[in-house]
Amino acid sequence: MDEALLRSLTPGVLGILVRRGAGFAAAEDAVQDALVEAVRVWPAAPPRDAKGWLVTVAWRRFLDATRSDAARRRREDRVEEEPAAGPVPTADDTLQLYFLCAHPSLTPSSAVALTLRAVGGLTTRQIARAYLVPEATMAQRISRAKRTVSGVRFDRPGDVATVLRVLYLVFNEGYSGDVDLAAEAVRLTQQLAASVDHPEVAGLLALMLLHHARRAARTAPDGSLVPLAEQDRTRWDTAAISEGVAILQAALARDRLGEFQAQAAVAALHADAPTAAETDWVQIVEWYDELAALTDNPVVRLNRAVAVGEADGPRAGLAALAALDDSLPRHTAAVAYLHERAGDLPEAARLYAEAAHRAPTLAERDHLTRQAARLNTRLNT
Repeated sequence: MDEALLRSLTPGVLGILVRRGAGFAAAEDAVQDALVEAVRVWPAAPPRDAKGWLVTVAWRRFLDATRSDAARRRREDRVEEEPAAGPVPTADDTLQLYFLCAHPSLTPSSAVALTLRAVGGLTTRQIARAYLVPEATMAQRISRAKRTVSGVRFDRPGDVATVLRVLYLVFNEGYSGDVDLAAEAVRLTQQLAASVDHPEVAGLLALMLLHHARRAARTAPDGSLVPLAEQDRTRWDTAAISEGVAILQAALARDRLGEFQAQAAVAALHADAPTAAETDWVQIVEWYDELAALTDNPVVRLNRAVAVGEADGPRAGLAALAALDDSLPRHTAAVAYLHERAGDLPEAARLYAEAAHRAPTLAERDHLTRQAARLNTRLNT
């Protein structure tokens, strides 16, 4: 069974049902039923026209559900007969589905879940496993999201920025269970880039490819985090880096700089350095300046301060950090790192231990705890 084919066909099939008059929630349920049937039937009898088969089965499921619901009898009257089998429309509705799933009335978590289900073609069980929540909890979240967008006109213009934020959230979820959300985000963004010509879509795709290229080197065999400076760069995916850089260069050439292009430029400078010591920190600071002007995001300013510490020395970085709110995520860890760079090991050890208590993930907590233990060992010998 070609799961990738099924997932790639899902948005188009869903779009066809909606354009035929099915409500989004009912259409999405019917498509999921068709996907389940395909998994059961196709290994023994693969269809000649996979998309046409899915449309036919999904439409039948929709009609069956409609006819069994007395409260929706008037709608049934409008949908009297199943369209004759034949070639399905070639129009690509994927882009409209992205916009629908990123509806502004949805919470970010609901928008992500609905995008994974409707555009990504993942099952509720797969999404729940990826988020490490019970399937029933995820089912409720998706059902609420579908109800929210069920009355939205399918042809209304969408907000590309909102869609990109949703895809960025999917990517940042990383990967766990049997669904690799980082890889899924790359696939979805590639799909979006093929549908819309926008430099920020290209910027986000480049950013994802450049970050994802380092995936194999990010963790040690025991699962512990490996900081960027300590990663084995021979394990980086050079093909993905080349692709990401080429996409970024084409986007930057259009002279419509956006947040994701600037972030991708920082990632490209890291990827371009043969060793951590050869990183062009001066250019990275300049790109963070561009990014700060675009977003005025305090996390960007924190990352810029660390880059300043690399470019101009740890004391300059600490001065930049001192101007920021110390409650920012990873602020204490950044201060600890720069104190270590400055040679103040007792203070760095203390701050690493404090940062470990504030760490947002178990992996980060363990990493920071090891950093504190490493320095304390040096101080006690």
